[in-house]
Amino acid sequence: MSKRALSEVDDTVASPAKRLRHDTQQLAYPSPTSAPRGPTPPFQQPTQLISFSYTPERVLEFDDSALRYFVQPPNGAQLGHAYERWNRRPESRPRIDGLLRAFSTVRAKSHPALASGPVGVVSWRGVMTRILTAPYAEERDGWELNVMSVGGVLYFEEFLSEARLEDKNNLEPRQRRQTYFGYAFESYCTADKPGVPNVPQHPGDPPGWGGDVDTNVQWCSVVRTKLGDTRMVIGGEVDCVRDKYTGTTDTFVELKTSLVIRGPQDSVKFEKYSECIARLLLLMIGYRKLLKFYMQSFLLGVPEILVGFRTPSGQVTTTQTFKTVEIPRLVRGKGPHAWDPSVCFAWGDAFLEFLKTQIRDKEERTVWRVAFRPKVGVELRVLDDKEVEGVVAGEERVGFLPQWYWDEVVTEK
Repeated sequence: MSKRALSEVDDTVASPAKRLRHDTQQLAYPSPTSAPRGPTPPFQQPTQLISFSYTPERVLEFDDSALRYFVQPPNGAQLGHAYERWNRRPESRPRIDGLLRAFSTVRAKSHPALASGPVGVVSWRGVMTRILTAPYAEERDGWELNVMSVGGVLYFEEFLSEARLEDKNNLEPRQRRQTYFGYAFESYCTADKPGVPNVPQHPGDPPGWGGDVDTNVQWCSVVRTKLGDTRMVIGGEVDCVRDKYTGTTDTFVELKTSLVIRGPQDSVKFEKYSECIARLLLLMIGYRKLLKFYMQSFLLGVPEILVGFRTPSGQVTTTQTFKTVEIPRLVRGKGPHAWDPSVCFAWGDAFLEFLKTQIRDKEERTVWRVAFRPKVGVELRVLDDKEVEGVVAGEERVGFLPQWYWDEVVTEK
């Protein structure tokens, strides 16, 4: 049920911010069923700036040692394989440090893609995905993030309470196993070298198994893009590339899993594909899940998404490839559960302009907290000294920015 306590009018994404208290500002929730006022803000094709790897020891290195290449997964792959050997990195306080190291490196090299104008936002892909999909968020999908503005650049870092961190580290056995299924699918679909089949590493490993899951290891891409008038630097993990790595995003592949449809009662959750064979396959992907798939890939310029459909026990029954740019038309006009990316981009543009207006010319050491409540909107407030102390968490930081980065950008001013 929509909550209208903060706004009794049917505001659209162009609605102005409203003052709640002297230290809290609010941006009203957009109407996902109404077209945005005015033209949709353009979103620029992402351009890759740099890539980097996290090693098994969780060391960041500016190389492509963690890069994986796509291989076709075997029929009937069992996603529960090697579950007991999963090296699961504990959930920890989200930090932006790795992305800042990459951004610092490309700025030092005067990357030509940064010459078109000043960067307005630096953020991990996951944070921007939450922001842009907010118009269609369900009641349970609220989020919070910390924001700082230094030298005209907005820095976003996800905020997780200690209770939320504990929940993420203590998943119920069923949920933990389902999480593993997604990583196991990546193992079946990727190899160390292009065109070279995976060779089993342990006795009993099935054909096509690409190696035990270690969530410390990641290959990340950092891109520059633009929403409306705001240039953004966004970083995120890339699952693999198809055939060869070109130094651009055009061969990136995103890997996803989805539960196969179990009966007519599930079909209301899912979307239909317009072509005959794929229609039944896409019927198994929920509207909201499909929006997340789309936005995650679109933000990094990933052109292709491979979805593995699995049974509840974790057996892959079929796979289907989707072109990212074609996904919006699959849901267009498909009833009350459909979504429109133009609503997302208009909301995202309004959100960024809201932050610029409220934070502009404020003390740069200030840390702001953004809280999003589905069906209500966004609240923005300044953290007090005790809260900032919690953000710093005894580390060498100014707010959530590492001290070395703060010194670097302040010196440049």
